[in-house]
Amino acid sequence: MSERATHRMPRQASPRSIQNSDEQPEESRPSGPSATGKGCLYLVATPIGNLEDISLRALRILKEVDLIACEDTRQTRKLLSRYDIHTRLESYHEHNEMTRAPELVIELEQAAQIALVSDAGTPGISDPGHRLVALCLRHGIQVVPVPGASALVSALAASGIATDEFVFIGFLPPQAGARQAALDSLAAEPRTLVFYEAPHRVVGMLEDALAILGDRHGVIAREVTKIHEEFRRGRISELLVSFEERPPRGEITVILARADERSAAPSAGIESDSTLPLPRRVEDLMKLQNLDRKAALKLAARERGLTKREAYKRLLADRNNH
Repeated sequence: MSERATHRMPRQASPRSIQNSDEQPEESRPSGPSATGKGCLYLVATPIGNLEDISLRALRILKEVDLIACEDTRQTRKLLSRYDIHTRLESYHEHNEMTRAPELVIELEQAAQIALVSDAGTPGISDPGHRLVALCLRHGIQVVPVPGASALVSALAASGIATDEFVFIGFLPPQAGARQAALDSLAAEPRTLVFYEAPHRVVGMLEDALAILGDRHGVIAREVTKIHEEFRRGRISELLVSFEERPPRGEITVILARADERSAAPSAGIESDSTLPLPRRVEDLMKLQNLDRKAALKLAARERGLTKREAYKRLLADRNNH
């Protein structure tokens, strides 16, 4: 679908002509004052790791706007320095957006051209920006998206999990109770689930997902586009075992496949994994997933909500009773 100019300014009138035209899309520039005399807010996506992942359009707009509002001026300055951009920076983050958003709107009403960026990715997507966008629209200020890198899209595309339908959840609540309630509300969701998660919370999140959603196929995408990019694939239970060996680090995207027969709750009358005697379940896991006894015991303990110590005691008690 082509982008159409809302209006065109004479070349000599301003170096800042509005939007792409059908004839010369590469000449898109930040606009000058609109018919209402107001400026424009550009939502500029920035690289999520590799600084080369930015468009020519984004670089040009960052050079030509009057101001760049950013989460962390130090982080954004790294990108600007790479491309010799010297536009003025102002901080705009979750701790100051209540007061900063109205200040930026005042500048926009005075015909300023402002680019909003986050530390990485698209502003407003699990990052500050929504409040400013909503306020601009309320005041009749034009908002223009400038697309680019996205962790969720990049991770999903390379996951190998169905992409025809998916739901982006973002970050789950950090508190265990609220997180479990959120996952419970997704138990009947038939589409692929995509989350962002902090490395120190991802194990707890996966443990809750295993208990509530079942042992689905999943992918952990870590440090996407960066030097240490990594994709871990497997059942949720297998991913948890992998974190026992190599704890998670960096920026993490979690993708969980839709429920299937193996991960769904067992039907009545069918013996489930949780009703098997613990020693038998440990033996099954060793054979099915090629695990050693220690790893299989850890996994069986997680399935039953036991600590490793409790599971070991039960295993010893069962042996002593036979």
